[in-house]
Amino acid sequence: MNTTTETRAKKIAIQGGYGAFHEIAALQYFGEYDIEIVPRNTFKDLFRALKEGQVDFGITAIENSLAGSILPNYNLLLDSNMKIIGEIYLRIRQNLVALPGQTMDNITEVYSHPMAILQCQAYFDDYPQIKLIDSIDTALSAKEIADKKQYGIAAIASDLAAKKYGLEIVAESIETNKLNYTRFLILHDRNGTPFKDKNVNKASLSFALADHIGSLSKILSIFSFHEINLTKIQSMPIIGKDWEYHFFIDLEITDYERYQHSLTAIAPFTSGLHILGEYYKGKKLLD
Repeated sequence: MNTTTETRAKKIAIQGGYGAFHEIAALQYFGEYDIEIVPRNTFKDLFRALKEGQVDFGITAIENSLAGSILPNYNLLLDSNMKIIGEIYLRIRQNLVALPGQTMDNITEVYSHPMAILQCQAYFDDYPQIKLIDSIDTALSAKEIADKKQYGIAAIASDLAAKKYGLEIVAESIETNKLNYTRFLILHDRNGTPFKDKNVNKASLSFALADHIGSLSKILSIFSFHEINLTKIQSMPIIGKDWEYHFFIDLEITDYERYQHSLTAIAPFTSGLHILGEYYKGKKLLD
């Protein structure tokens, strides 16, 4: 009797089509083997796939070094109750891609995700005749050009997207900031099981401020007292409550017990304190 069992490939939900930077980040984080990339058009669709158990993991962009935070994804993360189990910083090289034989003289329109266009805005200052048009995704823009055989149209996308869809790179690395990184979060549904690895060195938290004068300054003072470094603080307005804000923070953990004590200490000054994830700091990787 054959007692071996096949290991099912891990299903990874990404935002965008095949060849998107999300796929590149997924391949860098999980490796190229024993995974199945599951594309989703929108971030909302990605989180839905996670919540409904259609996939094992999700990977979502959360901020870019040039364009800043992707604010809607913070709310999606909080509402989903998914946990951050890791992160990766991917160097983003944006390329202008089109059907073979196209040149800058032929191109009249360029499609891509608004963030990608923002990252490359300065490049197109020298080409005022080209119209920049927002689309849902970088890779899907490339796919549409290939599928519809659109001459005179280009997309801003990765070199992986160009390879997958048979396009040529008309101009490479056109991003304004050559140290252009996007931070991706790796998400997983732990089914309520806490993650208690005391060797982790980073955590992400969310909270609203309790109704006390100086609550935020007290929270920051507590973290300072416990020698905890905050690497990011992001505020978002609470819908329906004028001038009240929800905060998302990332912090470094050098002593897990100190970190735990700090959470206990800030609790009276917060409302809805939630640990989004405890994990290992991601490295900066080339694409």
